[in-house]
Amino acid sequence: MTQHSAGQAGGETATAPRIEVLLVGMNGDLRGKMIPLGAEEKVWKNTVRLPSSTQSLDIWGDDNDDITGISLTLGDPDGICVPDRTSLTTLPWGPKGSKQVMATMHTLAGEPHYICPRAILARVLKRYEARGLTPVVATELEFYVIEPDFRSTGRPMPPKALVMNGEVEGFQLYDMRATAAMEDYLDTVRRYCDDMGLPADATTAEFGPGQFEVNLLHKPNAMAAADDCIYLKRVVDFAARRHGLKATCMAKPYGDQAGSGLHVHASILDRDGNNVLDAKGGDPLRLKSVTAGMLKTMQEAQLIFAPFANSYRRFQPGSFAPDKIDWGFGHRGTAVRIPDSNGPGSRIEHRVAGADANPHLLLAAILGGMLLGLDETLDPGPATSPTSAPDSPDILTHDFLTAVDRFRASAFIRDIFGADYQRIYGDTKRKEAITYLRTVSSFDYQTYLPRI
Repeated sequence: MTQHSAGQAGGETATAPRIEVLLVGMNGDLRGKMIPLGAEEKVWKNTVRLPSSTQSLDIWGDDNDDITGISLTLGDPDGICVPDRTSLTTLPWGPKGSKQVMATMHTLAGEPHYICPRAILARVLKRYEARGLTPVVATELEFYVIEPDFRSTGRPMPPKALVMNGEVEGFQLYDMRATAAMEDYLDTVRRYCDDMGLPADATTAEFGPGQFEVNLLHKPNAMAAADDCIYLKRVVDFAARRHGLKATCMAKPYGDQAGSGLHVHASILDRDGNNVLDAKGGDPLRLKSVTAGMLKTMQEAQLIFAPFANSYRRFQPGSFAPDKIDWGFGHRGTAVRIPDSNGPGSRIEHRVAGADANPHLLLAAILGGMLLGLDETLDPGPATSPTSAPDSPDILTHDFLTAVDRFRASAFIRDIFGADYQRIYGDTKRKEAITYLRTVSSFDYQTYLPRI
């Protein structure tokens, strides 16, 4: 693959090549170590260590030892960063020859650590393997590109190329003028993806000013698909830095513009490579059953799909971010869409998650729900169509704390994520939700202070 060192214009000053060993944190953040390339051998000998609490840090970077009990309580012990060689790729914004690799946290005894999102997804995939099945997964990531002065202004602003006299030029959905205005940036995204071997397919302009979507092609390896999605988030971030911009996967950066989603397409292959969801022209019973499994667990797993207070601003009636727990054939307003029910392309599209979701936890929750529909025949109820909809469907919550409480009480979550992770993740998010509720906003002051 061709190396690009031009990324140094985005703030990279080092000249020595390196390998970055990356761990996925609770919030989908990447933490790790930079190792000089000359010392790369230590990476593959599993001698790179970081505190296990690295993957329990909350959105502010606090280890919350009073919640987790795995930091100072235990002396903040190390874990082993075990690299996944299949995720090894280039670091196109770094010095020439640099690399990056995803790692799974292990205990010093050599077992995958329950706090690691990659380990959680790996456990779910072993359940599929035991059934002789292989999930095939693709992701579609939406994100915004904004001006870099958000730190001084305290609010986002679309790129100047998409603004006229301080006002955005309107909706830009599929608008080729918007992609042309951001061509230099999008070309860098494409080159970085090519350099890293990411299976990036279509790039489109979305509704909001400076909002774009990049689709990644299907892979018969859900772990690799989750890694690719994390890498894509890095790509759009570092490409933006190179062009003096900021990329954000915040679910709802603008109150009056579309939110950013992370849609997941999934099908399942048997040992012979056949798509078990293929209805072959008949009634797609299995396809509907796995859909029912996802719908049945959707309220309990919503905290994974919407992990922050801002995430809940996406779930607005009448938007493409679903607020009802429903499904349909080809219907983009539903929580679960079936784009195809016949042939090798038969699959589901899960449309609930925001771009701020942790891809590894997201796939664990979705594939865990699909397992329910594989192990027994479930009925998703009537499909939503342009002319009909179920009466009084269950709804997704608009409240962060409600989602936290559902997650903490769920037997399904406990089964898929483990009791320890359920407790730590749920309690950490409860702290975040309580902090949010205690914060008096500018809306409160502007609306209520002068009138009440």
